[in-house]
Amino acid sequence: MRVHICAVGRLRSGPEKSLIDDYLTRFDRTGRALGLGPARLIEVEDKKNAGMGAEAVLLRKALPQGAVVCTLDERGKVLSSPDFAARMGAWRDAGRQDLALIIGGADGIDPALRAEADFSISFGKMVWPHMLVRVMLSEQIYRAATILAGGPYHRV
Repeated sequence: MRVHICAVGRLRSGPEKSLIDDYLTRFDRTGRALGLGPARLIEVEDKKNAGMGAEAVLLRKALPQGAVVCTLDERGKVLSSPDFAARMGAWRDAGRQDLALIIGGADGIDPALRAEADFSISFGKMVWPHMLVRVMLSEQIYRAATILAGGPYHRV
């Protein structure tokens, strides 16, 4: 199952980009034997600043056809790392070819796009900078692969 992080905005080079690249490379290595990966970051940019609706149009275009669509949203379900891994494994085992994880812009995700999603997760009630959410999500994707592989990375 290929993993696509679909995010509004462009990530410039720097520590966040280095961390994302590192975690996604680790995920690709660990996940390959598990039928997971590759993972990639797809960035869309609303250059006209037309708002959430315009961002939603761009995000929809970035979604692979037939993908499981999962938004990252404060109203989503808070999952433990093992629960997230189990959910990824279940989608893979159900024969889903693609998982698209959506990170919205500064104002969040358009309500219509949010309503279309198959699932929504939250990193808690705190507000996180979108660039850090990308890092945290990349790490959790890698952690999910190590959990599914029975590796020592995740300890309870």
